[in-house]
Amino acid sequence: MKEEKVIAAISLALLFATFATAGNARNSQNQQGANKPIAGEREAMRMVPARAALLQTLDADKTKPGYRFEATLSKTVKLDNGPELPEGTVLVGTVVTDDMNVQGASKLALRFTEAKLKDGMVVPIKATIVGVYKPRNDNFQGYPVAPGDQVPNSWNDGTLQVDQIAVLSGVDLHSKIASMNSGVLVSTTKDNMKLEAGSEFALAIAQQKRSS
Repeated sequence: MKEEKVIAAISLALLFATFATAGNARNSQNQQGANKPIAGEREAMRMVPARAALLQTLDADKTKPGYRFEATLSKTVKLDNGPELPEGTVLVGTVVTDDMNVQGASKLALRFTEAKLKDGMVVPIKATIVGVYKPRNDNFQGYPVAPGDQVPNSWNDGTLQVDQIAVLSGVDLHSKIASMNSGVLVSTTKDNMKLEAGSEFALAIAQQKRSS
């Protein structure tokens, strides 16, 4: 009888030990999941705000994937752990295929890939579009405001996704830091998606690490 009680006690002890081990494992997994970085979080930590004015009109009906375009920086930008990009630096981008599968009949998916300095230096970049402005905006007093003098880019590394409705008349903006693309502009009407020369992008930008 004593042997049976001893065996029962040992079995219970082993059972409790198993539950404790399983619980600790689950807690460890949950903690690891909680500590796992959100998509784009690390990239955002390296990015800084910038603004750039588009040099040519982009028309969704005419500019197909592969079409290259340019925009110039409105103000000097110091990249985190990278070179300084002076005012007037040309940012080179490409019209690409939408990797976010945004709904819309007419849209422009854009991707900035490099910055060309006046001395010929080319810096690979990653940029996310966090805002778009018309070529000329009017301030609250009704006076025109040229690109570069509009509302400052207030993006910070806590913003990993932008879904801005009516960023322009009849146009929505969608972008993610984690996306390879810079962003997607989609028409919310039956009109063709067109972005006029002189339109200004608010960007989150970083030097792109070269693959080894």
